[in-house]
Amino acid sequence: MTQYCFLLLLFLSFFLSFFLPFSLMMAKKVLGAGEMMLDFREKMQNEAVRFVTYNVNFASSKFSNYKIRANNILVEPNKAPEAPSLKEIVAKETAELLERRQRLSVRDLAKKFEKGLNTATKLSNEAKWREVTNGGVLLKKLMVVLESLKGRMVGQNKDEVEEAISMVEILVDQLAESEGELLQEKSEVKKLAILLKKASEDAKKLVEEERACAHAKIESARAAVQRVLQAFHEHEKLSRSKEKQKDFQELMSEVQEARRIKMLHQPSRVMDMEHELQALRIQYAEKSMSSVQLGKELERSRTLKENKNQLYELEGLESLGSSLHIIPREDTAPDISTCSIQWYRIQPEGNKKELIPGATKSVYAPEPFDVGRFVLAEIVMGAESITVATTGPIDPAAGLGSYVEALLRKHETEFKVVVVRMNGENHVSNSIHVFHVGRLSIKLSREKTILAREFYSTSMQDVIYLRFKFEIIGRN
Repeated sequence: MTQYCFLLLLFLSFFLSFFLPFSLMMAKKVLGAGEMMLDFREKMQNEAVRFVTYNVNFASSKFSNYKIRANNILVEPNKAPEAPSLKEIVAKETAELLERRQRLSVRDLAKKFEKGLNTATKLSNEAKWREVTNGGVLLKKLMVVLESLKGRMVGQNKDEVEEAISMVEILVDQLAESEGELLQEKSEVKKLAILLKKASEDAKKLVEEERACAHAKIESARAAVQRVLQAFHEHEKLSRSKEKQKDFQELMSEVQEARRIKMLHQPSRVMDMEHELQALRIQYAEKSMSSVQLGKELERSRTLKENKNQLYELEGLESLGSSLHIIPREDTAPDISTCSIQWYRIQPEGNKKELIPGATKSVYAPEPFDVGRFVLAEIVMGAESITVATTGPIDPAAGLGSYVEALLRKHETEFKVVVVRMNGENHVSNSIHVFHVGRLSIKLSREKTILAREFYSTSMQDVIYLRFKFEIIGRN
């Protein structure tokens, strides 16, 4: 009997030593929750008091001065509301700055979520429910031992064993209840951990989205600023160029005005100088033409000396606006009208001949395409072929381009002329003819009778067409 009592006391001491820390821990949790509630209430009361203290604004910082009138009536003198002092303004702004500083940003929320997530994970991984399970196994074993003792005990010892069994049953119920609470807390902690994890991920995603949006807005703002700066620089350059052009035009107008005033004061001298300059230009052009002609005559005479058996030669100025004639050198030469003639143009640097379409007569007028090139004529007399060529490249005629452009501007124009030379012979007649200049041909007529008509060559027609086309484009 004494041994069984000793075993019962041993099991009870072991059970109390095992479950006493757990009970103390639960009590601490309950007390801690109560303390937290008390701290939270005190904090809320302090914040409420502070809120009221910060927001209360008294009209005056001192008591009012009342005056006593007849019949013991108190009267408060009317005073204008005083403006807040500098100290109050500084205190108010300091409180606002502290409040702004204490606001939580998205990053702070993310950090708090991370901290809560780690804490929830640690709590969920605790193994205290295993200890509860081990305690339940021990209590069941203790129940088995007490049941076995109950069958053997009689009298007062049996009552004590039954009392111990009832105590163990109560402990088993309490243990089951605490185990259920722990399981419920564990599930709630897991849910909280999931919520915290999701909130942390949402916060991170929100931070990334806001950061990307901010970067995009910054880039767009930079691009807009760049465009504005570029437009400003372009506008500044344009305004500067306009100012320079305006200054240049003003300077030109001043120069022209000065010239006009000078001409008004010295008209005869200016006109004399202009006439002298024009005469010098004409003399220079004549001298240059005569020198060029002399050089070509020398070259022609040298060529004729080298080719003494040549039957034909070219006569005429080798320049644009003149005409080249094939003439016989000897009286024994065959009549040129019985021969077949074809004109060609040759590049100075090459020997490739370019056929001139339509040039098959003994007379040829150089075209604009012939400037800077040699011109030769090939004369075929039966089986014999003779070639005559210019001594140098065709020269451009001074002022001819402006005349041609003037005629092209006045296309399909008629001029009244008098014929003074016909077929190389002087023609004495005072009759008025009509000289018609068109885009494709020229003609000479008298009244309604057409005396002569000549079409332009293909190359000349191309030049006229291109000039006419460019003129139309320029007008549009």
